[in-house]
Amino acid sequence: MYSRRRFTQLAAASIPFSLLAQKKKIDSVIHGVQIGAQTYSFRAYPLERMIQAMVEVGLGDCEVYSPHIEPQTSGPDPKINRETLREWRIHAPMDVMRQARKKFDDDGINVSAYNLSFNDTFTDEEIDHGFQLSRAFGVNQITASSTLSTAPRLVKGAEKYQMLVAFHGHADIRDPNQFARPESFLKALAMSKQFRINLDIGHFVAAGYDPIPFIEAHHEMITILHLKDRKKGDPIANLPWGQGDTPIKQVLQLLRDRHWPIKAFIEYEYAGKDDPVTEVKRCFEYCKEALA
Repeated sequence: MYSRRRFTQLAAASIPFSLLAQKKKIDSVIHGVQIGAQTYSFRAYPLERMIQAMVEVGLGDCEVYSPHIEPQTSGPDPKINRETLREWRIHAPMDVMRQARKKFDDDGINVSAYNLSFNDTFTDEEIDHGFQLSRAFGVNQITASSTLSTAPRLVKGAEKYQMLVAFHGHADIRDPNQFARPESFLKALAMSKQFRINLDIGHFVAAGYDPIPFIEAHHEMITILHLKDRKKGDPIANLPWGQGDTPIKQVLQLLRDRHWPIKAFIEYEYAGKDDPVTEVKRCFEYCKEALA
């Protein structure tokens, strides 16, 4: 008779090392702060190469940009048009999402959210299937660069499928339909208990606001931060970290010191001089130094 401990040891020994290695999780928590990436940072890469880039940088958590899974409607090699993409979203087998998620799991990367940016062009059926695809992807949260006019149309799906929808902001304060001003986020939060905030601190600064008091006041409703550097009031430029006005270090230290479970995801968007992996590594090192 084997003891339970001995049986476990023998069972583990029978598993090929390659499979054990696949299950090892990448740990990119720095002093209690989960650092990860919005996979838009690797938008130039297809899915498998993007995952490998995450591994190379050493990031163990992410928010997946939907074009990494969907057929492409733009870029250097567009495959389909908008109407065909709608048909894909409505009719794609759920196994497509499950198989994509397995690729992340096999490389030890957690997926915190699916970034599907619902807008006014989405049909009701497309919205409903978007929630279904996200659930099949194994997440309980959708992040969305959406609009205030679209937000009420998401209430039904968010509550039906018990999915959080975290709205991502931009810097265009001239457009009242955009999530740019603090009050825009608060209007959305009032629509559903399933709604949250995906605060891009770079865009928030470019819109003319300070993210620190906003995070302090609304941290319970913020699930993910996007980290990037921009100048205050500049509606266009993304800058290498440290060259703008965004208090990236102070925000990271705030998360560390308050022990808030808000994830901080790198979004590489500036015009870097090197390849995306090298540039995201620089951003990750910046985070490590800030949290040291």
